[in-house]
Amino acid sequence: MAITYSFNFKSYIFPLLLVLLSTHSSATSTSIIDRFTQCLNNRADPSFPLSGQLYTPDNSSFPSVLQAYIRNLRFNESTTPKPILIITALHPSHIQAAVVCAKTHRLLMKTRSGGHDYEGLSYVTNSNQPFFVVDMFNLRSINVSIEDETAWVQAGATLGEVYYRIAEKSNSHAFPAGVCPTVGVGGHFSGGGYGNLMGKYGLSVDNIVDAQLIDVNGKLLNRKSMGEDLFWAITGGGGVSFGVVVAYKIKLVRVPTTVTVFNVQRTSEQNLSTIAHRWIQVADKLDNDLFLRMTFNVINNTNGEKTIRGLFPTLYLGNSTALVALLNKDFPELGVEISDCIEMSWIESVLFYTNFPIGTPTTALLSRTPQRLNPFKIKSDYVKNTISKQGFESIFERMKELENQMLAFNPYGGRMSEISEFAKPFPHRSGNIAKIQYEVNWDELGVEAANRYLNFTRVMYDYMTPFVSKNPREAFLNYRDLDIGVNSHGKNAYGEGMVYGHKYFKETNYKRLTMVKTRVDPSNFFRNEQSIPTLSSSWK
Repeated sequence: MAITYSFNFKSYIFPLLLVLLSTHSSATSTSIIDRFTQCLNNRADPSFPLSGQLYTPDNSSFPSVLQAYIRNLRFNESTTPKPILIITALHPSHIQAAVVCAKTHRLLMKTRSGGHDYEGLSYVTNSNQPFFVVDMFNLRSINVSIEDETAWVQAGATLGEVYYRIAEKSNSHAFPAGVCPTVGVGGHFSGGGYGNLMGKYGLSVDNIVDAQLIDVNGKLLNRKSMGEDLFWAITGGGGVSFGVVVAYKIKLVRVPTTVTVFNVQRTSEQNLSTIAHRWIQVADKLDNDLFLRMTFNVINNTNGEKTIRGLFPTLYLGNSTALVALLNKDFPELGVEISDCIEMSWIESVLFYTNFPIGTPTTALLSRTPQRLNPFKIKSDYVKNTISKQGFESIFERMKELENQMLAFNPYGGRMSEISEFAKPFPHRSGNIAKIQYEVNWDELGVEAANRYLNFTRVMYDYMTPFVSKNPREAFLNYRDLDIGVNSHGKNAYGEGMVYGHKYFKETNYKRLTMVKTRVDPSNFFRNEQSIPTLSSSWK
């Protein structure tokens, strides 16, 4: 009797094909890494060898180096795209070699200063391109000159380190920047940079006088050699679109040796909507020495019912007596008393504003460990018209219907209103009462949880549409938000860039940024999902 064999060609060949493709892909990736690292080592300055600063995925230290500056755990999942290499640069020549070799081997380059890009774009890409990360955390020198009232600050330094080094030299100098001490200088300054001195001195970029930048040709430039257009672009337009910022020279500002802080709390049961309505009426008109923020979140009251809590963290560049007198005149609804106020040095106020306990040593500002590390989503808006008491009440009700909502209103006015919207790429100046920060934090890991909380954030943002700026609905670059537009850097790159570019920079500044980009990086080497495109479209 004959024996018949049945052979299923498809069941055999398809798995084999997948294995072959996977093996080929892995080999190709290894080949790219090998050629790239060889190029890096060949181009490195012999005085500053690169060999010990390169981390590939097969290096046992690779996960810890990658995760050390991931500040949003949404981008620390197993499914998150990973770089093929991390370069922990110790010297500008390392960055120069990286730029030249990446161009040669057509690799996408990411630059990470402190890892606080809210969408993780300093260490993640949503494209399918192989990419690597230049980590700047070792480039953190800070040279303060009280005599000149300036400081050179490298991009890998943190804001806490900047403040600490200034205070080491003087108790009457400061710098206007953010309140989170672990934020990296590079991204914060290049995107605008704001904090509780903005009413008196404006943004960080309004107080930057020079910079060092490595351009697309690997050249190290300063303000004079790069020219005023490029200097303008990297002081508010996002440095990563134009090169790698190595350092900024900042102009220090003067503060009293004694300042006053408070953080009073009010709830819905204490006429919070009335207080909020009054805040929106006076926030941009208060004394320039006063920064009075207003934040809302949902808590349970003594009956276990949801209610809204308002916090009013405040810095005043003066004593408590003068502060209370000022608020009694301009904002009596808040009901601040002398007993609410604490007098301290400016550097101590930085700790207070970051919720460190009173008496915490200022050396805490040197820590690079975040006070909180979890998945989160942040969005932004600008308020140009007052919001009624009923409007705030409706906002509060919507917050209670959703989960983990936090809204922070940051006052504008003062020095911000005196500076032209064209002086820097950051255009949100006169005519703005406040900027809103939407923040949702959660603890559950995974894509399903992330999608759930992302939806809550977007629902709240949509609900706020009647209360905020229109045509365009403006946004703050430092609060990176991919919801407002993404660029694929194809044939319609300029048009795709307009969608988010007009929101971040408005029309005139966006157009000027694209003109600078076209001149200094015509091949669009420096790019990400929300970078400034060239006028001529795609990566060549």
